[in-house]
Amino acid sequence: MISILLATYNWPQALKLCLESLATQTDTHFEIIIADDGSTQETKQLIETIKHGHPITINHLWQEDQGFRKTLILNQAIDAAHGDYLIFLDGDCIVQPDFVARHRALAQKGYLVTGSRVILDQSLTTQLLSWPSWDFKRFTEKLLTYRLSGGINKYWPLKIKLGDGSWRDYQKFVWRRIKGCNMACWKADAKAINGFDETMTGWGHEDADFVFRLQRHHIKRKSGSWSTEVLHLFHEIHDQTNAAENARRVRAMIQAKAM
Repeated sequence: MISILLATYNWPQALKLCLESLATQTDTHFEIIIADDGSTQETKQLIETIKHGHPITINHLWQEDQGFRKTLILNQAIDAAHGDYLIFLDGDCIVQPDFVARHRALAQKGYLVTGSRVILDQSLTTQLLSWPSWDFKRFTEKLLTYRLSGGINKYWPLKIKLGDGSWRDYQKFVWRRIKGCNMACWKADAKAINGFDETMTGWGHEDADFVFRLQRHHIKRKSGSWSTEVLHLFHEIHDQTNAAENARRVRAMIQAKAM
């Protein structure tokens, strides 16, 4: 079984689209665990409303808002997961109908997967948030128009899907293309490295730290590009006060391993 660990914070309108897109999956053998880093009652009420009509089991985990503590709530979600395979997703991302199926096809013992995203601009994001509900068919009908107008930054990865293969494998740790909004690993591997580093607070690089430590634990990394793309809604840049320090800590680990 697969567990989707869905991180969210105070954007119920986006979370609604995300959950609606998860309701349309071709592969339904999964659960959703919402890792809520202190959202207000509005998010809780939305989840309670959606839970009753959703085809997938939803478990809502919440912690008090004491600043950006995504690592703590994700570790709680890892512990709560019933699945042996974990897909990490953010609540500001909309998934394609084959998202779970594509991740399942790439799942392999001894590997983690770092997925990919298609970035939406502010105008298209505003438009999608105004829809009464998520409609993937309606979205894809204007895909080329969205690309030509700059509404999306990629077109072909949404049209062409590639299978698994050794060409996806990374030979060493590389920082780029690690997106905490779309990655996957086995629960046993996440537990073996004690999950996310909870001393990393504030936005930035907790995902790179997680991936690096998995690779240091002899877990290989493969790319989920041209298969698992999510639609990443536009939002203002997070407070990056702690980002430089978090990045420094990851670089220090990388350098220590190289010595």
